[in-house]
Amino acid sequence: MRILVAEDDLTSRRMLVAVLQKGGYEVIETTNGAEALECLQKSDAPNLAILDWMMPVMDGLSVVRRIRETNLPLPPYLILLTTKGEKADVVAGLESGADDYLPKPFDAGELRARVEVGRRMLELQQRLATQIQDLHQALEHIRTLQGILPICMHCKKIRNDKGYWEQLEGYISKHSHAEFTHGLCEECLEKFYPNDKTRAKDRSSFKSDTESTPTR
Repeated sequence: MRILVAEDDLTSRRMLVAVLQKGGYEVIETTNGAEALECLQKSDAPNLAILDWMMPVMDGLSVVRRIRETNLPLPPYLILLTTKGEKADVVAGLESGADDYLPKPFDAGELRARVEVGRRMLELQQRLATQIQDLHQALEHIRTLQGILPICMHCKKIRNDKGYWEQLEGYISKHSHAEFTHGLCEECLEKFYPNDKTRAKDRSSFKSDTESTPTR
């Protein structure tokens, strides 16, 4: 997983990068809020970001607010890194859209734990997004066979969306998962194959007589 680290302090940034890389993460570094915002708005943006609250050009809290104002299909998991330890500051950060916060100076174990929580949340978010997409696709399949379908009163062909007429079974097969197997009902068998119908009756009568005759 790729992680963005936005920290203007060189020593703190190097420590963050070292811990994350040791944990197997790919790290992208920025030194101010404007660079962090630009990175998070790219199509291949990292899914998780650690943002220092106090940075030049644009602070971490402003980055969080700007990202939350953007309608992203899969919003990133944002962790604020701050020396502000007052409860009011923590509440302000979380209310602005941060998912978590990490006090400075940070503990390496706590950093790994909070990043792991973020990773699990992102995986859950991705699974839910996939399930929602699957449900939408299933709903579209259902909708294709709803509504008024133009059907010929004689040959029973269906007029499709492009205005062409096609066989009923062909239309249903394209718009659902139904499969067809062909047979003959009794009425059609009698109408189109009268001789076969007679032979079928004869065979049925012969079988009935045979079964009713006792053996000696």
